[in-house]
Amino acid sequence: MNFLLFGTIIFVIIYLFLNWFAKTSSKKIAHFLKRLAVLMSVVLAIILSVAGKFIFSLPFLLILLTGLKIKGLTIWQLLYLWRLVNFVRNSGKFSHNQFGKQQGSSNLSIDDAYKLLGLKKGCSKDDVIKASAKLQKKIHPDVNRDVNTEELSKLVNEAKEKLLKELV
Repeated sequence: MNFLLFGTIIFVIIYLFLNWFAKTSSKKIAHFLKRLAVLMSVVLAIILSVAGKFIFSLPFLLILLTGLKIKGLTIWQLLYLWRLVNFVRNSGKFSHNQFGKQQGSSNLSIDDAYKLLGLKKGCSKDDVIKASAKLQKKIHPDVNRDVNTEELSKLVNEAKEKLLKELV
């Protein structure tokens, strides 16, 4: 008896949803889905922050990064960018005393340069150049005029130069 009642309720809900879906325009559906995705990511971020995680949790940050209109980035590349931003933040390059100033010496280690470019030790100069060019195509300030990616671009260039000097 309960299966019949639950089956009928589920059938009515699905019928009403499909009826609404058939009558509305695709623009309204897309707009609704965008709102739902943003709302769900905000709810997820709030839940994770209440649970003791960072206020800007990784899922919420990925949603924000996709909203920045950085052309051609996938979720994995956004994850690498998130790691890059954390690396830059932890290295002190964006501290108030150093922001906007040219630094004489680099804080970037060889291991960090390999991680930043996604390479392994023992790679060739061509691999370093290809990896940095691939990253620069995604984050270069000329490609993404809406977003301030100059510091990220400088960091990628610094990693490339450091690795090229080491491979000489």
